[in-house]
Amino acid sequence: MERFIKTIRNQYLIAGVAFLVWMIFFDRYDVTTQYNYQTEKAKLEAEKAYYTTEIENIERSIKDVQYNPSEIQRIAREKYKMKKDQEDVYIITEVEAPEKK
Repeated sequence: MERFIKTIRNQYLIAGVAFLVWMIFFDRYDVTTQYNYQTEKAKLEAEKAYYTTEIENIERSIKDVQYNPSEIQRIAREKYKMKKDQEDVYIITEVEAPEKK
């Protein structure tokens, strides 16, 4: 029992434990702050990967539009509802069924 009390009263042990408690809970960069930073970093990296793939897709579609006249025609028909003179266009929209209560 005396040995345990001597170990607890050791000034280096007390200083070390106080330092660890300070660094874990009270420091500017404590454990919870570091965890929040890491989760935010992971979110931003996922967002960066998403936008990188979107940029690649858009660049590919721009290149298709520049060199492929059928692609231009497809976009004009789908997005701008254009048609040829002798052509009829039917726009079909889906209507959601009303919910039964």
